Amino acid sequence: MGEFSPALIVLLGGLLAPLVRGGLLRNVFMLALPALAGAQLFAFGLGEYGNYELFGHTLTLTRIDGLSRMFATVFLIAIALNVVYAWHVRDRLQQSAALIYPGSALGAVLAGDLVTLFVFWELAAITSVFLIWASRNRRAFYAGMRYLVWQIASGVLLLAGVVFYYRATGSLEFGHFLDSGLSLTHPALLCIFLAFGIKSAFPLLHNWVQDSYPESTVTGTIVLSIFTTKMAVASLARGFAGVEALVYIGAAMTAFPIFFAVIENDLRRVLTYSLNNQVGFMVVGVGVGTPLALNGAASYAFCNILFEGLLFMAMGAVLYRTGTIKGSELGGLYKTMPWTTFFCLIGAASISAFPLFSGFVTKGLIISGAAKEHYFWVWLTLLFAAAGVFHHSGIKIPYFAFFAHDSGKRPKEAPLHMLIAMGVSAALCVGIGVAQLFTGPAGDPLYALMPFEVKIEDAHSPYIAYTAPHILVQLQILFFSGLAFAVLQKTGLYPPELKSTNLDSDWFYRVPGRALLSWTAGATRALWRLSWRLFTGRVERAMERIYAVHGPEGRLARTWPVGSMALWTAVVLGAALALAFIA
Repeated sequence: MGEFSPALIVLLGGLLAPLVRGGLLRNVFMLALPALAGAQLFAFGLGEYGNYELFGHTLTLTRIDGLSRMFATVFLIAIALNVVYAWHVRDRLQQSAALIYPGSALGAVLAGDLVTLFVFWELAAITSVFLIWASRNRRAFYAGMRYLVWQIASGVLLLAGVVFYYRATGSLEFGHFLDSGLSLTHPALLCIFLAFGIKSAFPLLHNWVQDSYPESTVTGTIVLSIFTTKMAVASLARGFAGVEALVYIGAAMTAFPIFFAVIENDLRRVLTYSLNNQVGFMVVGVGVGTPLALNGAASYAFCNILFEGLLFMAMGAVLYRTGTIKGSELGGLYKTMPWTTFFCLIGAASISAFPLFSGFVTKGLIISGAAKEHYFWVWLTLLFAAAGVFHHSGIKIPYFAFFAHDSGKRPKEAPLHMLIAMGVSAALCVGIGVAQLFTGPAGDPLYALMPFEVKIEDAHSPYIAYTAPHILVQLQILFFSGLAFAVLQKTGLYPPELKSTNLDSDWFYRVPGRALLSWTAGATRALWRLSWRLFTGRVERAMERIYAVHGPEGRLARTWPVGSMALWTAVVLGAALALAFIA
């Protein structure tokens, strides 16, 4: 296929998918797309492909290096798993969006220049909203509109940043921006940084995730949870690695979602807060910027797509079979959904970084990277956040969905195709977690895929996940987090699962923002009415004056005597003759 981009294979295939007749044939076609794209990705090898000219500049459609290859690989795995999970879906619009959107995100990860990045960035924004609107209800429509506002804002900032960057440097290359000599406070880099920050869901820029993802369909939420934030993390790693501000932004991201996740009743919304928390670990790794930390950010993103996707799949299966995802309405489902329960527990163990699971061998890279660069308080925050993850995703999700009180619901087990997708995800979570025990760090396939050689910088020795201190510290975190949950449950201090709506940063636009909008609208209406009254008053007075002169009783309507008329006619005629003589 020459230098045809793997991203275009998925994207163009998504455009063609609705034209394929027959549900089974369409599904087979969709499943073939990530396989073809993966074959093309690894056939290329490292390098730049698909160069093209635009206004005298050589741009690069596909750049494959260690960073982009790792993200592209897991994106393609996720696309294939999503196709299998959504095998029952016959909504052609949803099926098409579930390919075009990931294909666009893949294109952004592989982009070698800022123009290509912007095009794929906007395509991902526009096509992803259709997965929210696919629910076809009022809540989803308005959530999708709010989501689109945030996504377009990110695109506008990115475009402005690209224009400013080109004017300042004359370059359109998508590389490490600070190497250009510009500071982060320069308008170009500030715009690009905020554009990446919106899609990474930085604090106060994050609530579009909780607002929109849970309003999507059973399968749409899973697709949405994977690509946008990871695309942004990959972009941050390429453009802003080592920017210290990211360390503190990421630390805040890991901590604050924990408190909202604890009180949230909607279990898919709990997972969206978990998504904020998990991306925070990646952002910290990017901010630390050392090879160890960047390896951690990339590999943790790789594993997070698998285990967080698995948790979203499990909750999607619960919603598909029961019609609800509220923790207050679930419980006891393990009796009739044992496989879904089992796979959910594997996802919970992985996200909690239990030894022998994928989170354990990757999260430690980020935490070790922060510790080695002497970010002591950030390191403590990451340990606290790691305990919080176990609390709300490792315990709360499976406990309230499958155990806790018996809701009396006895749904069927998830459909076979959903179980296959969950089973493959679970197998990858376990396989990645135990591989190092059999191969050692040098032979670990995940470590081999990382952007940099996995070493501890000080000693130049391989990073080994399975050391006694690492295992002991992680087990202590898990033990005390579990103990805290048990004590709070037994004493009745744990927040109950209630039917409620929790306001987050959206409080600013839902409460004072709505009041300000209402006041502004009222003030505008009052000002318009006053202006209209003044205008119409002046018009009425002008008409009265005209009427007084030209109306039936006006001066010009009165009958003049014949003598006066003759006199004035003679005056006008004399004036005309005088002017003619002078001329």
